[in-house]
Amino acid sequence: MTVTGYVLKAGEGELRASGRTVTWFKATGDTSGGLLGLVEEDAARGQGAPLHRHAADVESFYVLDGEIAFFLGADRAVGGPGTFVHVPAGVVHGFRVESERARYLILTTPHHAEFYRAMTRSVAAPGDAFDPLTREEMGKACRDYGIEFVGPWPDRT
Repeated sequence: MTVTGYVLKAGEGELRASGRTVTWFKATGDTSGGLLGLVEEDAARGQGAPLHRHAADVESFYVLDGEIAFFLGADRAVGGPGTFVHVPAGVVHGFRVESERARYLILTTPHHAEFYRAMTRSVAAPGDAFDPLTREEMGKACRDYGIEFVGPWPDRT
């Protein structure tokens, strides 16, 4: 596979959506020579992922705007712009947008970035309507990509 350099500006990249979250794929296995996946998300209050784990994939978050509650093992932390969270493979974690909106980066493996693609729908522009994934589609994506949900978000403290 030949990989070439490229530049993506704000609002560029493969655009997808799920719920009240818009996702831009900035780097994939195909564009990075199989080295990494990078997605940028813009999400509304309450969006995120409940407690889960993925045995084979690492994942890191970097908050650009807004506030996000991160649940990492037994710890909970709320972070704003500049907050970085690293999740090793196999660690139970989750996150939830606490501010009106939040924008953040997720740096992960190409395999896990493909899970994000499987959990979203293609849209032409932010705010476009799309059919939400069914429970069956979500369950299949979790099975296909090794995601194990272990429970809801812990209560707010």
